[in-house]
Amino acid sequence: MYGKSLTRGFRKYRGPKARIQPADSDSLEANLRLNQERLKQIFSNTPDLIHRHFILKANQCQALLVYLEGLSDKNAINRDILHPLKQSAAEINEENDFPATIGEIHRVSGWQQIERLLFAGYSILFVDGQSLAYGCGTQGWPQRAIEDPQLETSLKGAHQGFVETGSANIALIRRYIQNRELKIKEFTVGARSQTRLSILYLSDVANAHTLGVLEDRIRKLDVDAVINTGELAELIEDSPFSPFPQLILTERPDAASSQILQGKFVVVVDRSPSVLVGPANFISFFQSVDDYSTRWTIATFIRFLRLLAFFAAILLPAIYIAVVSFHFEVIPMKLLSTIGQSRAKVPFPPYMEAVFMELTLEMLREAGVRLPAPVGQTVGIVGGIVIGQAIVQAGLISNIMVVVVAFTAISSFILPNYDMGAAVRLVRFAMMLFASLFGFVGIVIGLLTLIAHLLSLQSLGVPYSTPFGPVRFSDWKDTMVRLPLWLMKNRPTSSNAQQDKRQGDTGHQEGDKSK
Repeated sequence: MYGKSLTRGFRKYRGPKARIQPADSDSLEANLRLNQERLKQIFSNTPDLIHRHFILKANQCQALLVYLEGLSDKNAINRDILHPLKQSAAEINEENDFPATIGEIHRVSGWQQIERLLFAGYSILFVDGQSLAYGCGTQGWPQRAIEDPQLETSLKGAHQGFVETGSANIALIRRYIQNRELKIKEFTVGARSQTRLSILYLSDVANAHTLGVLEDRIRKLDVDAVINTGELAELIEDSPFSPFPQLILTERPDAASSQILQGKFVVVVDRSPSVLVGPANFISFFQSVDDYSTRWTIATFIRFLRLLAFFAAILLPAIYIAVVSFHFEVIPMKLLSTIGQSRAKVPFPPYMEAVFMELTLEMLREAGVRLPAPVGQTVGIVGGIVIGQAIVQAGLISNIMVVVVAFTAISSFILPNYDMGAAVRLVRFAMMLFASLFGFVGIVIGLLTLIAHLLSLQSLGVPYSTPFGPVRFSDWKDTMVRLPLWLMKNRPTSSNAQQDKRQGDTGHQEGDKSK
C-alpha cells in the first residue's frame, strides 16, 4: 500500500506538464526530464545503462550523463568529463567549445545517433534547456593484448597478430605502411548490431574498378549483424557454392600490409581478430610470410613441396582405390603380394575402406581442435595410434590403407592456409568417388573438372586462376617458384594496379659496381 501511495505521489509531483515524446519522433526535446523518460523507453530492461545526475557549475543547470557499463572507461568519465564540468565556469551551449578534457566530442540531435554512440562505448551528456546532446569518446570495452597469431605462425616474421578491436588492427597496419596514400573507407553493416567495416588500400596503386565492386557488395548487405570476417567473406564472394576460398583471411598485420602494397584491398571487421584480403588468386593460398624471409632457393623448394602436398592430399586415397580395384596390373609383383596379404582379411571394398579411414581421421582432427591444447594433442596422437593399430589387428582395414591415410594427413597439414586445407578435404572425397566408379579414368575426369572449375572462378571480378589462366608470364616470378626479390620490380598484374612498378634497380644482378 505504501508503495502505491509513493508511486501515486511521485506521479502527481511530475505534474500535468509531463508529456512523453512520441515514439516515432527522433529529435531530442529541450527538457531534460522528457529526454530522460524517452531514454527509459528506448533502453527498457537495461540495468547496465548508468545515469549520472549532476549540476553544472557555470549556470547551475541540471545535466545527465549516461553510458553503458562495460563499454565505457569509468576513469576517463570521472577524470575528463565529470570533474571538469563540475569545476569549469564556462557554459555549455551549441556555439561554445565543450569545457571538458575529453578528446572526441560529437554533437547529436537524434535518438538513433545516441543509440549508436552508446553501443559504441561513448557516454552521452544531456543538458537541461538544450535540444542537443554531446557524445563523448570514452570507449573502454574489454580487449585482449596483442599476441602471436594462432593459425599463421612464423619462424622469422613478426610475432604480432590482429585483435578484436578494429582501430587497433588499423594501427597495426599503419605501422607497416606509413604513407599518406593509405586510405580508409568506413561502412556500417547490420540492422540489429551495427558492425563497422573499414576498407584499407593505397589510393595511387589500387584499382578503382575493383574498389567499386567491393563497395557495392558491402552496401547491398541486408543482414542483422556481421559477427566475424568469415561471415563477411561468404556474403560478398563471387561463387558461394565453390569449396575453394576466394578471399584470404589473415591474422597477420605484416601479411595484410604486404597485400596492400601489391595493390589489393584489406577489409577490417570490428570485433574480429582477422582481416579480409582481396582479390585473391589460387596460388596466393600457398604463399607464406616466411617465404620472403628466407633464401629464395629454400622458399622455392618449400613452395614445390606445398604444391606436391596439395596434389597428394587430393589424389593419394583415390589412386589407392583405383589401383586396388581396377588397375592392379600396374603394381610390381612383390608390392602386389604385400597388398594382397594385407587385404586378405578385409571384408570391405577399397572405397568403403578409404571412406571409413578418412572419416575417422576427420573426427580425430576435430576432436583435437575442440579440446584444450594439451588434451587435444594427446587425443590426436594416442587416439590415432591406438585406433589404427586396433583396426588393423581386427582385420577391418589393411596396413597399406593406414599408410596412405597417414601420408594424406601429413600432406594436408603442410598447406599454410586453413581455408584451402578445408577445401582439399572436401575435394578428396569427390576424387575418391570418381576413382571408385571409373578408376584412373575417373581420376582424370575429376582433375579436368577441378581445373575447369578453378578457371571459371573469380575473386572480386578478377580471374581466380591467374597468372596461369589467363597466362601472364611476368607474374610467374612469385608463383610456384620464388625468384630473388630484386627481380620482382613490378606488382602482380592480377591486382590491376594503377602503378606497376614497385621497386627500382638494386644492382644485385650486375654485382657491386662500387668495387
